[in-house]
Amino acid sequence: MENFGPAVLDPSCGAGNFLYVALQALLDLEREALEWAALALGIHESAGVGVQAVLGLELNRRAAALARLTVWIARLQWSHAHGRGHAGGPGSVGGIECRDALLELRPGQAPRRARWPDAEFIVGNPPFLGGKKLRAGLGDHHVDALFAAWAGRVPREADLGTYFHEMAREMIAEGRCKRAGLLATQGIRGGANLEVLRKIKASGDIFMAWSDQPWIVDGAAVRVSIVGQDDGSETRRCLDGVAVAVIRADLSGGAADGPDLTGAGRLLENLGVAFMGDTKGGAFDILTEQATMLLGAGDNTNGRPNSDVVVPWMNGLDVLRRPRGRHIIDFGVDMSESDAAQYVQPYALVRAMVLPARRTNKRASYRERWWIHVEARPGLRAAILPLRRFIATPAVGKHRIFVWLTRPTLPDHQLIIIASEHAHVFGVLHSRVHELWSLRMCSWLGMGNDPRYTPTTTFETFPFPWPPASPNAALTDAQQAIATAADSLDAARRRWLATEAERPRTLTALYNARPAWLAAAHAALDQAVLAAYGWAEDLTDEQLLARLLALNRERPRRA
Repeated sequence: MENFGPAVLDPSCGAGNFLYVALQALLDLEREALEWAALALGIHESAGVGVQAVLGLELNRRAAALARLTVWIARLQWSHAHGRGHAGGPGSVGGIECRDALLELRPGQAPRRARWPDAEFIVGNPPFLGGKKLRAGLGDHHVDALFAAWAGRVPREADLGTYFHEMAREMIAEGRCKRAGLLATQGIRGGANLEVLRKIKASGDIFMAWSDQPWIVDGAAVRVSIVGQDDGSETRRCLDGVAVAVIRADLSGGAADGPDLTGAGRLLENLGVAFMGDTKGGAFDILTEQATMLLGAGDNTNGRPNSDVVVPWMNGLDVLRRPRGRHIIDFGVDMSESDAAQYVQPYALVRAMVLPARRTNKRASYRERWWIHVEARPGLRAAILPLRRFIATPAVGKHRIFVWLTRPTLPDHQLIIIASEHAHVFGVLHSRVHELWSLRMCSWLGMGNDPRYTPTTTFETFPFPWPPASPNAALTDAQQAIATAADSLDAARRRWLATEAERPRTLTALYNARPAWLAAAHAALDQAVLAAYGWAEDLTDEQLLARLLALNRERPRRA
């Protein structure tokens, strides 16, 4: 311990819960060691572990004061329980600093990364703040300073908690710490967050992890990951409580020579095919009654019908449950306000329902173009414009389900759109091959622990038997076989959904039950897809993933 100073550091200690447990564990360990030394070796030493053995960093002044009291109480309770006296009071706890754990800001100077005190071990529960919520949670000025100080070390899109994992990694690499065990959102296993875990694997290793653990944050039940890292000297690996040969950067485990999908790249042939749906950013969606009234109105000054800008709208619930017949007012991606105003009633409704909230939006473009959806996805619109139909899947869902949509339906951002009208593409996406890949490449969301499908990490990395965006041409026998099986699956599902029943039928309910006819339809589809790859039907999941990874590595990737 003399090389490191205090034993345990919690760089996001809050009210000191982790430090309370850590100090009592250190006191127990010291007591066992002293008793063993006395009995086995005849060596009698005085106890030396006290409140100075733990350190904490906390930005909130009140929480820091409470953490000092918590640490003192931990020492006092342990001493009383074991019949040992304890001198000093709360004021003797000097290891809790009230400061920012990530940034050092000084007037007139560029922002710098904060420095943590040396410690043998780092533990803690870093703040749960997603990369897309940084500015809303911390403010533009603080986030700009954070990005400047940490440039090149943590991707800008990463969650706030990953900065703590990176700082711990750096301290271990510098020899200023032995091990670290920190919580994270489950999102650390994918996307920009994954880069932080890759760096841990590069300079040291992950020796212990829980990929999926229930947790309580501010009274809400969530699921988290826990990552234990060191310099690579630990030879044992434990994942989710089970010994494994290796823990990969995505917190998957298995044989040391198994497929490491964290090395999969985004394929050039898949770019410009998958898109997130439209993000409205205001009360543009309307009830069926309002839509009926607007579609029947004829008072526009441009002589055009309201159907130009009042269109069907669907989100994930409409796909997984039942279509609700909702519509949305949509002025496209670049319609001027004067042109929008000529659609008299839709414009008036948007002005009344959307403008008041948009006036206070932080983004100038959102304030100034308040009648336009905040993320109108011009790329998506251009890609599906020439298609007679396109493929949609909910971004988050218990089951990976794909459906057909047609224009002028506008898909919401809760849907991921595949800009293809081909049944054989639909079939490959709905096969076991793609489902396996998507479950390994996706992130996970919420207490329900549902997989989250993304255009980039999930779709663009997947190697089809052929490019999904290939030009229209005569179908090969393999493609025709997949298309036939896909059409059969889709038709059977539609018939089942249309059947009258006491309770409305949904695709979620169907896949929860997975009746024999559905299983048979998917089996036929899987058979056709595996034949297109030229693979046997009895391949294990790991064998399939290994072959898909090999294909991914063979094909041109995005730089």
